Amino acid sequence: MRVKLVSVVGVVLLTLLLGSCGTPKDVIYFQGVDSLTPEQKEAMNQSYNTRIVPDDLLNITVTAWDPSVVTPFNPPTYAYSQQGDQPVFASQSLYNYLVDKDGMINFPVLGMLHVAGMTKQELSKMLEEKISKYVKDPLVNIQISNFKVTLMGEVNRPGSLTARNDRLSILDAIGQSGDLTINANRKNILIIRDENGQKEMARLDLTDPAIFASPYYYLRQNDVIYVEPNKAKKKNARYSQAQQYNITVFSSVISAVSIITSMVITIINTSKK
Repeated sequence: MRVKLVSVVGVVLLTLLLGSCGTPKDVIYFQGVDSLTPEQKEAMNQSYNTRIVPDDLLNITVTAWDPSVVTPFNPPTYAYSQQGDQPVFASQSLYNYLVDKDGMINFPVLGMLHVAGMTKQELSKMLEEKISKYVKDPLVNIQISNFKVTLMGEVNRPGSLTARNDRLSILDAIGQSGDLTINANRKNILIIRDENGQKEMARLDLTDPAIFASPYYYLRQNDVIYVEPNKAKKKNARYSQAQQYNITVFSSVISAVSIITSMVITIINTSKK
């Protein structure tokens, strides 16, 4: 009977050991991606273009075969010292145009222009058409200087992330932030987005390949990504807080007892005298 009991205990321990060595299913990304059909993969293809929104900082430069003819449309490339003979570079911030709350920018010569809702390509084409009335074959280059997103929660390097280009996916952002921690809940990633002054919220499951078809797969300017802790982390946090509280209460009780004991001893000693 004893041998059988030992054998059963051994099997149970071996099973637990093997189970602990395996990779938890809820930390594996894109589960089932290898079994997707061609139709499912086709449905995940997305064409994405960043739209200009209020508070974007647009870096706009106008060029042409003769640089001098586009000077009115660009801030001065050079400034001069007080002596007037030594040119120095002007700040690149002179090329930046802040989109106001009404979606407008004030562009040299052309005046106030409504740009919110346009892609960079659409704005470039519009500016080239308007500038072509003054300059032959102008070329307009536009970049969004302050495209950033913010990552919070169970990320190895939380904080704001400035994108080098306008096409930034949730995977790009997480990868550049050092990936999620082992305590992250990969099935419930919260995206907070400002859409026309209204807050939109969506949940993404990184373990599901369907994430590639989500309209929130590609991030937009000023998106906030919050990664909540998994159940184990929450449970440990609650346990730690309760344990800390108990220790604090116990310490307070011990201190109170010690003080009372000291007072009693002092009173007894005084009465004996």
